[in-house]
Amino acid sequence: MPRLPEAPDPAVLQPRLPSPVREVVDERFARHGVQLLLKRDDLIHPDLIGNKWRKLAPNLRAAGGRPLLTFGGAYSNHLRATAAAGRLLGLETIGIVRGDELTDRPLNPSLARCTADGMRLHFVDRSTYRRKSEPGTLAGILRAADAEEAYVVPEGGSNALAVRGCRTLGEELRGRADVAAVACGTGGTLAGLAAGLAANQRALGIPVLKGDFLAADTAALQTRAFGGRRGSWSLDTRFHFGGYARTPGELEAFADDFESRHALPVERLYVAKLLYGLVALTEEGAFPWGTTLAAVITGLPFS
Repeated sequence: MPRLPEAPDPAVLQPRLPSPVREVVDERFARHGVQLLLKRDDLIHPDLIGNKWRKLAPNLRAAGGRPLLTFGGAYSNHLRATAAAGRLLGLETIGIVRGDELTDRPLNPSLARCTADGMRLHFVDRSTYRRKSEPGTLAGILRAADAEEAYVVPEGGSNALAVRGCRTLGEELRGRADVAAVACGTGGTLAGLAAGLAANQRALGIPVLKGDFLAADTAALQTRAFGGRRGSWSLDTRFHFGGYARTPGELEAFADDFESRHALPVERLYVAKLLYGLVALTEEGAFPWGTTLAAVITGLPFS
């Protein structure tokens, strides 16, 4: 496609906003008096899906046409979305990939998609990657990647701009649900979602990584974006299935069943864990009779 002006506006990509909301009838919820809605953020844009659009669009504007550099693991949805944005908007993109042992290996399908979309990959050792937010380490990474003039977006795309971008997700759900639930990686989507909801609504995050760090990270993101904690939100850390990119047979079977019930392609790394967690919580009685529950569908299966 023709190269766009120096500071392209992501709106030229014509996102579908607000994303649609679909009610689904599922006896696992209905027998507990819970109405299930699916907030179809996966339909926002075919290449910049769901929360990736909401997070990236404000950062693309802020980049002002500069190369965009960001971080992720070998199967990062965020890296793929950033590479796709670069292709569509004519921007240079650089992906800093965790694990220098991958340098000489064949690219997996996820990283191959990034390079096909024009992203330049730079692999760093895991120790350096863990310290990437330290100013000195970050400066060294930028030098090594020949990207010292790049606009830097953090891992997962979660910074103050991204959180403010995700606030619109909550605003679109005002008056539609009592509880809005989303799968969480870095906490940015949850932080914005909760801030956008009305006072009588609450947000629920289902982390897909092991550990109890996400509550502090989400609160810190809200502080950077809004000056302090916003909205009512909580996390349930029980449904990570062993960690990021872990999809054991039980989860695969659940996702297959949900797909057949509702004709919905279920993304495994985030969405399947969210939906599994909501079924389990409903069966535990976590939601009072009469609750309307909205599940944010943030992505589609990678193919």
